[in-house]
Amino acid sequence: MKGNFKRFISVFLILLLLIPGSALGKKQSNNFKPIEFRNVSVHDPSIIKDPKTGSYYVFGSHIEAAKSTDLINWDRFTNGYTTPNNKIYGDLSANLAESFKWAGENDADSRGGYAVWAPDVFWNKHYVNEDGTKGAYMIYYSVSSTYIRSAIGIAVSKNVEGPYQYVDTIMYSGFTKDNAFDQNSNVNKHWENTNIADLVNDGVMEVNPEWFTENGAYNNKLYPNAIDANILQGKNNKLYMTYGSWSGGTYILELDKKTGLPKYPGKDGKTEDGRMIDRYFGTKIASGYGRSAEGSYAIYDKETGYYYLYITYGGLASDGGYQIRQFRSKNPDGPYVDTQGNPAVFPESFDKGVGNFPGNDDHKEIGNKMIGNFLFKRDLGEAGTGIGTGYLSPGHNSYLIDEELGKEFIVTHTRFPQQGEMHEVRVHQTFKNSDQWPVPTPYRYAGETIEKVSEADVIGDYKYINHGKEITGELTESTWVKLNEDHTISGAVTGVWKLYDNYRAELTIENEGKYDGVFIRQYDPSSQKWVMTFSAMSDEGVVIWGSHAEASSDEELVQAIKQELIASFPETVISNLTLPTVATRGAQIMWESSNPDVVSNNGLVTRPSPGSENAEVNLTGRITLGDVMETLTVTITVKAKEEGGLSAFYDFSEGLKDHSGKQADATVTGNRLNNTGGNITFTEGITGQAAKFDGNSGLRLANGLITGDTYSVSLWVKPEELTEFTTTFFGAETSNNWISIVPSTGWGNTMVWSHNGDQWYDAITDTTIPLDEWSHLTLTAKEGHVVFYINGVTKYIGENFPTVFTSIDAAFGLGVNYWDPPFKGLIDEVRVYDGVAIPATEVQSLYQNPSGLTE
Repeated sequence: MKGNFKRFISVFLILLLLIPGSALGKKQSNNFKPIEFRNVSVHDPSIIKDPKTGSYYVFGSHIEAAKSTDLINWDRFTNGYTTPNNKIYGDLSANLAESFKWAGENDADSRGGYAVWAPDVFWNKHYVNEDGTKGAYMIYYSVSSTYIRSAIGIAVSKNVEGPYQYVDTIMYSGFTKDNAFDQNSNVNKHWENTNIADLVNDGVMEVNPEWFTENGAYNNKLYPNAIDANILQGKNNKLYMTYGSWSGGTYILELDKKTGLPKYPGKDGKTEDGRMIDRYFGTKIASGYGRSAEGSYAIYDKETGYYYLYITYGGLASDGGYQIRQFRSKNPDGPYVDTQGNPAVFPESFDKGVGNFPGNDDHKEIGNKMIGNFLFKRDLGEAGTGIGTGYLSPGHNSYLIDEELGKEFIVTHTRFPQQGEMHEVRVHQTFKNSDQWPVPTPYRYAGETIEKVSEADVIGDYKYINHGKEITGELTESTWVKLNEDHTISGAVTGVWKLYDNYRAELTIENEGKYDGVFIRQYDPSSQKWVMTFSAMSDEGVVIWGSHAEASSDEELVQAIKQELIASFPETVISNLTLPTVATRGAQIMWESSNPDVVSNNGLVTRPSPGSENAEVNLTGRITLGDVMETLTVTITVKAKEEGGLSAFYDFSEGLKDHSGKQADATVTGNRLNNTGGNITFTEGITGQAAKFDGNSGLRLANGLITGDTYSVSLWVKPEELTEFTTTFFGAETSNNWISIVPSTGWGNTMVWSHNGDQWYDAITDTTIPLDEWSHLTLTAKEGHVVFYINGVTKYIGENFPTVFTSIDAAFGLGVNYWDPPFKGLIDEVRVYDGVAIPATEVQSLYQNPSGLTE
């Protein structure tokens, strides 16, 4: 690019004065310093641009919020569920007491805490405050206790950051015909305990018998879960609220501008196209029959005259397949349709009765799929480090039309490949294609502005993503395509491409059809460079993305691949190797082993038997790209198996010494496994001395205590506190591959928890160990078969337990991990066995005689 630009200068120097500064800056931006993004975790982010200050705010679940001046750098200003000095709600319990009477505080699924979810904040200039002044920020929040018992409330403030003062609770769900109670709840679900009773007394409506099933339960196949409110400002400044999750679908109600309260229809009816109008819930505009669909966000676009509706399908966890879908209508209450004219309201053929159906994906073809799981994979030989840039389960978005900037944005939270359940806010600029459908760009917003591009700018190799229509937790990894000078497309897909109207893109893919969108230069976080991208949508509502790869000769690229391969191989191996066969731009790699009985040509490792010598193996790789071929040879040592047995034994009778004689002493950490500064003392244990953990400290054990898929861990614990996710014994190959013996979780009691790549494993039990009492915990694993014991009793047996430990230097600790509150209490008699899954009889012996076996 810089070479082309210099030739341009040499021939047309006079035109330099006519080039916009922004265009010149983008073309030279690869010389700039890498962009640093300041990130925040706000689940279900709803965006507002404050009309008073011009700053941007996102408000989300769990009373989290953040602000930004540029949509790039965000700062949290909230304090979560803290009470009484809550940043958003002040005295949380007292302020929202009316809503909490129904759901959300120390009740059922929120037992022991709160469930305040998915708010939407907007500036209502028409709102009449108690003092008679006009104008307030209004927050519409959700409280929830079960998957159907929820409520939506309103609070107001004259300051966008709060505190917000409660006004009313306007929508309830999950109510019953007669008296009824959920498990772990004292809330009577009878409809008379909702605002429906007041509406009936005021003559607004009568009770609808269709709200209930034959046995008087809530009819959630037709009616919504009252969460995920979104305020829509439509034509003539009319206000509406969309809401609803899974269950019976998404509904819309008009609001009174002066009060923000709903205008309940009062009687039932049907729209012209046959959709339900309910006297209380309003008009159904999307989804229903228990299918995944939540987090609605509707916005009116004056430029096109359309109302655009965004809804998220799938489950929100990293393996749940969360994804953003899109519809539009000329009217706020619908009908909303996708590119193919599919109605957003699901058909009656989906009716399977009352209930939610998380595994059902028969609605996958309905709605334009905007963003799903993807990874712009960083292949061998490319600039940068790591696996690349991608998302898992992006969803529950909001949308901003920034008239001042002249830009539009989709705002979502997302999880990330190989990073577990950690989530952050991401903002992507969007552009309308020729059919007036907004399409998101591939990379997060970094300040880019769309500008005229030339064919020379867009020709070349691209990482290619097709988001498809599937509802799946599977990750779509990029493949390679090339936009050729003759306007053909080659590589993973074939077809033709066209640049028109300065920056618009048209790609016609064989057997798929035409995609229409834009070319725009964006910042690639992996290479830390500005690259050309394309984003386009088909007539079937499928989005494709492309990210241009840096141009280099085949010779240069093959050499880069070779050097990265050489640097990537471990010196000592105890598990199967991943031998890459494809690299950047589709380069091919073939492997040959000098000893296939030890390391096969596809990386399968067979370790020498115990007592044998370690084996040295030469692996030779042949890299080919076009007419270029290069070879490399690496030598690795395959470690012989060892006889299984006791790997470490910490009884704390002599401080932090390992009494197996095989390992270094344990060392004290701070509140994380990888820091310092803590303090461990000793006191009377189950036998002799025990280590005392103060809730701010932990112990780091020797590396490499476990080196395979067969092992055992036995320890005694006496907790003084039970905090969710806190670990007792923790082992990690990486921060994304670990096992943890956890005294307390909200869903699995005392359990073994594991994460391996993007897969979770929960070895749950029916028991939570007590405070201030000794309990014996034992985990055994053998080639995927796992058993977990509490006090010598088998509490969990399972298969397909992940193989986490694949090297000789995994990290291990007591009382701390990389994220959660440290353990507070006593730990004693810690035994780790490598290569041995001790039998139940030995577990019983260790329980009955804590100071017993040491071998």
